[in-house]
Amino acid sequence: MNIENITLPLFLPAVRMDRLAKAVGSGADAIIFDLEDAVGPDDKDTARALLVETLGKTPVRLPVLVRINAESTPWYEADILACADLPIDAVVLPKAETADACHDVSERTGKPVIALIETALGMDNAKAIAGACRRLAFGSIDYAADLGIAHMRDSLLHARATLVLAARLAGQTGPLDGVTTNIKDAEVITSDSEHSVSMGFGGKLLIHPAQVQPSRTGFAPSQMELDWAHRVLEAASGGAAAVEVDGAMVDAPVLKRAGQVISRAGG
Repeated sequence: MNIENITLPLFLPAVRMDRLAKAVGSGADAIIFDLEDAVGPDDKDTARALLVETLGKTPVRLPVLVRINAESTPWYEADILACADLPIDAVVLPKAETADACHDVSERTGKPVIALIETALGMDNAKAIAGACRRLAFGSIDYAADLGIAHMRDSLLHARATLVLAARLAGQTGPLDGVTTNIKDAEVITSDSEHSVSMGFGGKLLIHPAQVQPSRTGFAPSQMELDWAHRVLEAASGGAAAVEVDGAMVDAPVLKRAGQVISRAGG
């Protein structure tokens, strides 16, 4: 499974396997079985056992990821051992703060790692971490709490730009952006997804099936963007080094941008 192609993965608490069919049918690109934040301390072992049982007998027609508990927790070792034997596509490592932590998970499970950056230290080591994992993801809520800042776009601009740059330098697909806590307002969800795209993210973590379609709308280019991209590509098809479209000069970087817009539309 090419986890670089995942755009909208949906979290599912491993203690709520009764929601699996709904999650799979939501339109999400992947399911992230969550052993961490969505599971209380007293339910960790039960959640892990349910995960092992479910994946052992129930084929899931989407890519399967597992968010384990952080390296510093008492559940980490058991989670690692379970993931090594499970038919999953990647392990999501929360509170990723060092390249060594990513290497440990990858080597011991034999699975690709998605490193979830959620702390100041993790952000400071983002470039090294990107070189040690398959993909980066942003735990924006935990990150804001760690720094004592508001969970708002302006407050998180630097963090988002840092992760996108780290991913690019590592030759990775754009990172997965953090969750939107609102699960009912489609306009808010779509707007957040549009912001993710504008910052260079390649996808977004979701926490509810109702977020899938609004997020997909946000990640898709608008008709205006598509029309512009087609005009640019058509104008450049003659082979000229620079042409004019809509009163603006089009050269190689603009042409590349037009191609990216078409790609986002699946063209």
